[in-house]
Amino acid sequence: MVRLDGGAFWMGNEDEEAWRSDGEGPVREVTVSPFWIDTTAVTNEAYSVFVDATGYATEAERFGWSYVFQTLVPAKIKRKLGGDMRVRNLEWWIAVEGASWRKPEGSGSNIKKRLDHPVIHITWNDAAAYAAWAGKRLPTEAEWEFAARGGLERKRYVWGDELTPGGKHMCNIWQGRFPEIDTAEDGYAGTAPVCSFRPNGYGLYNMAGNTWEWCADWFDPQWHADARGDTRVDPKGPSTGTARAMRGGSYLCHASYCNRYRVGARTANTPDSSTGNLGFRCAAD
Repeated sequence: MVRLDGGAFWMGNEDEEAWRSDGEGPVREVTVSPFWIDTTAVTNEAYSVFVDATGYATEAERFGWSYVFQTLVPAKIKRKLGGDMRVRNLEWWIAVEGASWRKPEGSGSNIKKRLDHPVIHITWNDAAAYAAWAGKRLPTEAEWEFAARGGLERKRYVWGDELTPGGKHMCNIWQGRFPEIDTAEDGYAGTAPVCSFRPNGYGLYNMAGNTWEWCADWFDPQWHADARGDTRVDPKGPSTGTARAMRGGSYLCHASYCNRYRVGARTANTPDSSTGNLGFRCAAD
């Protein structure tokens, strides 16, 4: 972990790429207290230590399935499942029996060569359980964005305003034609090791792309627009909700579909949802 001194920063985004329905704006000055945050997303290796110590079974393991992106599902499994296991209006997601953090693509897959990759197929509840065991917690959205910005002010991305400065890829996202072909010009199709790419100004790796990261907050697209006063100091989001906030984007983000690798972007999912591009990192007071 690294200790961040906190302070005031400009949170949110209102540029032309902002997802208005996600409540990225308004841009507002927010202050966060000093806190600690993991330099990387929690890895498969780290999560296995937690599971070995506690016997914890993730929700995907208890449910017996999780969502895997279509290009990563083995052909024999895809043929067996057919089309009835695809998500309506998001047909590139397939519910794969047996998929979990241990078997990211279902039966026959494993993490032996991916111990340094971010753990995936992790629900918010799974992430919170790990954090509590480790004596940590999940970061608030404000803490996450403060950390992701790495000291830069009002920039579009973690590293600046250009997606590929000098033609250099700075994060693990989708290249090619979504959702059929990922040319992996950044070096990766699927997850990448957690220390891939250059860290930001605070020494934090992969705060954009690779995997979505759970935050502590309940999600409400209107809350930030309505919030005033003391909610600008260590904001923790609404007190209740049905979905938890997620930050950072993933290896599936693409300008034509989901450009949420921008540092001010946000989205959400229900706390019991797991997918092959969803992980987390921890924070602490």
